[in-house]
Amino acid sequence: MAMKSAESIFSDAHLDVLKEIGSMGTAHAATALSKMVNKKVTMPPPNVSWLEFQDVANLVGGAENVLAAIFVSLSGNIQGMMMQLMTVEAAHNVAELVTGMKPPSDRDIYVFDEMETSVIQEVGNIMLSSYLTSLAGLTNSQIKPSIPYMCVDMANSILSVPAIEFGRMADKMLFIESQIEIEGIEFSGNFVLVPNLHSFYRILRSLGVE
Repeated sequence: MAMKSAESIFSDAHLDVLKEIGSMGTAHAATALSKMVNKKVTMPPPNVSWLEFQDVANLVGGAENVLAAIFVSLSGNIQGMMMQLMTVEAAHNVAELVTGMKPPSDRDIYVFDEMETSVIQEVGNIMLSSYLTSLAGLTNSQIKPSIPYMCVDMANSILSVPAIEFGRMADKMLFIESQIEIEGIEFSGNFVLVPNLHSFYRILRSLGVE
């Protein structure tokens, strides 16, 4: 039987539940991140939607825009991939907020040293785990994220990884568009969830979709 499109599967009520995942994850992420950096963190409720891969690229600055991405692979009852997408400027800001150290002014903006990479991966791990905890609670599932991995590349290349591996899921991904403010410094903290086909239907069933 042919799989329905995301547009026909999800009603407004179902999308409201998905938005609740985003809101719950945001609240948990803000609290956890605040404890890590010992600073006030504000994250308003995010926008949540199912989008085509190409549309996600457009929302993060275009296919050729260079981003810092933190990936985790998912195992357990929900399998697939989740990632956080930030501009390289935002990634440097996060590293500076945590370490208190500015990168050398003559260094290529696309280069991150070992300490910066470690900090950004840990921040990403905290943020992603917060959303996954909310998803696990909603679906009554066990979700095991892998160790986070950071990649700096064009949006098109980054998004091609889940597109190739999990593209059977109607070329759609859950896009959580959020803003993060840490003591007056604002940056986007966008998140992408791409479950495999089995996990996609598990999520649907948890929302009451037959």
